[in-house]
Amino acid sequence: MNMFIKNRKGKNIAVVIDKIENQSGLAIVMHGLGGNKNQPHIRVMIDSLNKNNYSVVSFDATNTFGESDGNYSNATVTNYYQDLEDVIDWTIKKFDYDGKLVLAGHSIGGLSVSLFAEKYPDKIKGLAPISTIVSGKLWREAQGKEMLEEWKRNGVWIRNSDSGNKKILKWQFAEDIMQYDLLKNIDKLTMPVLLIVGSEDPTSTYAHQEILYKKIPGKKELHKIEGAGHVFRGEFHLDEISSIMSKWISGIND
Repeated sequence: MNMFIKNRKGKNIAVVIDKIENQSGLAIVMHGLGGNKNQPHIRVMIDSLNKNNYSVVSFDATNTFGESDGNYSNATVTNYYQDLEDVIDWTIKKFDYDGKLVLAGHSIGGLSVSLFAEKYPDKIKGLAPISTIVSGKLWREAQGKEMLEEWKRNGVWIRNSDSGNKKILKWQFAEDIMQYDLLKNIDKLTMPVLLIVGSEDPTSTYAHQEILYKKIPGKKELHKIEGAGHVFRGEFHLDEISSIMSKWISGIND
């Protein structure tokens, strides 16, 4: 089921509900910076949850390349996180749901769902931040000093997307992200946590995930997918995510 809802700023958010009859739970899946709800790695997460009897709500954040309002150049972690909060609030009311949620997200989406879990740990049954950003500080270090200086000097970061279009992101993103750090409230992540990262990820490196993994106090898993980068594209890598997530979801349902 596809629809549009309004966020707190009156902007349209495109939402998809993959509903399961006689569901055993409810989950939210969130894309990363400039991503969308239809990316193959996002759909793999959704399908894995559906196969384990979870109804799933996914969405395009505002300021991404998707169906929601806004322009990618204005994207910030704050705007993505606020959209997540608004979608979760809407979802709970829509389903008249009083149980705990499973949250999954990629990259900035992983950071956002983790921030929500730290803020509302009692509402979360399981958390799967995939290729997650751990902190603004670590993210900026991974970009490199020269790149950041050029970005700040120019005011925008310009990249070519997979579709051949240019991605133009304002410097405000690099400033905004510095206020976020999952390690500050890591003691709140007492629910089961699944971490997955590509061995060749230059942004959310395996070393970053190890830092996060070691500090998570509850039941946790860390998986490295060999040969994968930040975004999982190959069929083999996607199949591996599906297998890992399905086993994890089955485990938290026991």
